[in-house]
Amino acid sequence: MDWLKQSIMHTRGVARGQVGQTHELSEARQGTFHYTIGPYSQPVMQVAPGDRIVVDTRDAFDGKIQTEKDLPSQKLKVPFLNPQSGPIMIEGAEKGDVVAVYIESMLPRGANPRGTCCLIPRFGGLAATDFTALLNDPLPEITRKIDLDEEGVYWSRRVTLPYRPHIGTLSLSPEIDSINSLTPDNHGGNMDIPDMGPGSITYLPVRSPGARLFIGDAHACQGDGEVCGTAVEYASRTTIHVDLIKAWEIDWPRLETEDKIMVIGSARPLEDATRIAYRELVLWMAQEYGYDQWDAYMMLSQCGKVRLGNFVDPKYSVAAGVEKKYLADLA
Repeated sequence: MDWLKQSIMHTRGVARGQVGQTHELSEARQGTFHYTIGPYSQPVMQVAPGDRIVVDTRDAFDGKIQTEKDLPSQKLKVPFLNPQSGPIMIEGAEKGDVVAVYIESMLPRGANPRGTCCLIPRFGGLAATDFTALLNDPLPEITRKIDLDEEGVYWSRRVTLPYRPHIGTLSLSPEIDSINSLTPDNHGGNMDIPDMGPGSITYLPVRSPGARLFIGDAHACQGDGEVCGTAVEYASRTTIHVDLIKAWEIDWPRLETEDKIMVIGSARPLEDATRIAYRELVLWMAQEYGYDQWDAYMMLSQCGKVRLGNFVDPKYSVAAGVEKKYLADLA
């Protein structure tokens, strides 16, 4: 893709767009999957800026839900959900740097790939939860298994959804904390932003030596908000390549695609996540694209775009973005 040559990753990264060695991170090599993201787990591999990594991710249920008769309350143990591959160490990464993760491709894994969507007790956007405690009974517990391939997600005989995969959870380690893999924050985490799929670059702030990259929670498709609490969760073979941008201090994850830049904020309530995302976008435009801060603020009120990642996790995630065509003349 020609736009990659002009991307932040290629123009500012240590590797300058050159792809190096390819590494395989299979389930066997991963061994132990992780349910927390932090500085204390044993690294699974070390790569250089520019290297490619092919990762076999497990689904968010760790493969434990095999049929539509399997109920989450019987098969899953909270908080052991959303298994993560990694941590992957990035040579030369230190606090104050940024790791760029370009997603090349996401393929369904297995001879007869299927995804899973569930209604889980006390979880979801339209259910009583542990955070919104109500006296009514939980919603019914339902499991749905969905055939899928690179052409589509076959929801029913009536409905075929487009195969639009993305990575739900992408993170670097916090400096000292170890955070469960269900919770998004400024380190990344379970952001569930649908734009974070093939052809996108995610920029994550380094806070721990070697960066410690975690990845997992692949979705074959997902609507804005992930309203019932789960997407079409599936096991993937995801290919990424990574680069390192030295001395670029950012506070929250950023995203770049061919036609836009975005900032991802995570918080409760939902409006605070949106405020974080828009504030960081305004500051980015002022710092690096030649905008007056207040002009950027007013202009985004006219052309800013918001993507709702989820409003079902312990924190909600929102991406605020602007199209690159509005940045070009002032860059």
